[in-house]
Amino acid sequence: MRIGFAVPVSGSWATPANMVRVAQRAEALGYHEVWTFQRLLYPQGHPMGPVYRSVHDPVVTLAYLAGVTSRVRLGVAVLNMPFSSPAMLAKQLASLQTVSGGRLDVGLGLGWLPEEFAASGVSSERRGRRGEEFVHVLRRLWSEEVVEHRGEFYELPPVHQDPKPLPSPPILLGGSAEVALRRAGRLADGWISSSREDLDRIDEKIAIVKESARAAGRDPEALRFVTRGVTRIRPSGDAGRAPLTGSFEEIRQDVAMLESRGVTDVFHDLNFDPEIGSPDADPEESMRRAEAALEALVP
Repeated sequence: MRIGFAVPVSGSWATPANMVRVAQRAEALGYHEVWTFQRLLYPQGHPMGPVYRSVHDPVVTLAYLAGVTSRVRLGVAVLNMPFSSPAMLAKQLASLQTVSGGRLDVGLGLGWLPEEFAASGVSSERRGRRGEEFVHVLRRLWSEEVVEHRGEFYELPPVHQDPKPLPSPPILLGGSAEVALRRAGRLADGWISSSREDLDRIDEKIAIVKESARAAGRDPEALRFVTRGVTRIRPSGDAGRAPLTGSFEEIRQDVAMLESRGVTDVFHDLNFDPEIGSPDADPEESMRRAEAALEALVP
């Protein structure tokens, strides 16, 4: 089981200094990965909650952290493919893979918020097919000398795109519907669960991904299964608590439970705790709690 930690990207604690503090401390303590996430827009009056109100761009954040770390891997869970072109994202991520020394993990998703599709000038219809074509083009740009593509959603004349990322970053796909799980099994290097995932039943979704990989002639045991650990530190003893909510000891037991259900990577994400990842939270208190969690949940 690989254990990671999310850096501050949402709310009042998401300052450059705090991003560096968390990333460097995670690296020093032996965490395997640090993670970010994407939220392009927050519609006025939307009920999704304060966690999404103020979020830094994940690619820029990881590029910044690449320069102040040397070992810990750098992940994003997830970038929504419809909001960028494959050529533009391929270039950005190839450069990030290069400047980080090959430490990048790329999570990709399809998006779900109508306002983000409208602002990006794309339709949300057939986004599954769009995503498959996007991954195909991305991988070709990272590996082929000359790429020519004419598809349903994207078109490339014969082009070069260099320098290539060495090695190409692993691609992990998100999504919770069965069609998305099967897509991850067929196409990706692994699957990333969402912040709303029912962790008590995550093994059922892992099984679908593995079955799809096997049917496609791929090795299901080579895939990664990454859980965004929406971690909330609370007093112990709540009989109805959700996984990864509770005392440090309870959370460590939950991590062991996830490993037994087939999860290969879990990262603790305090951004999704409204007491921490909100614009109105006390940033000093948020960092105090984050540093305590880093120490207590160390791999």
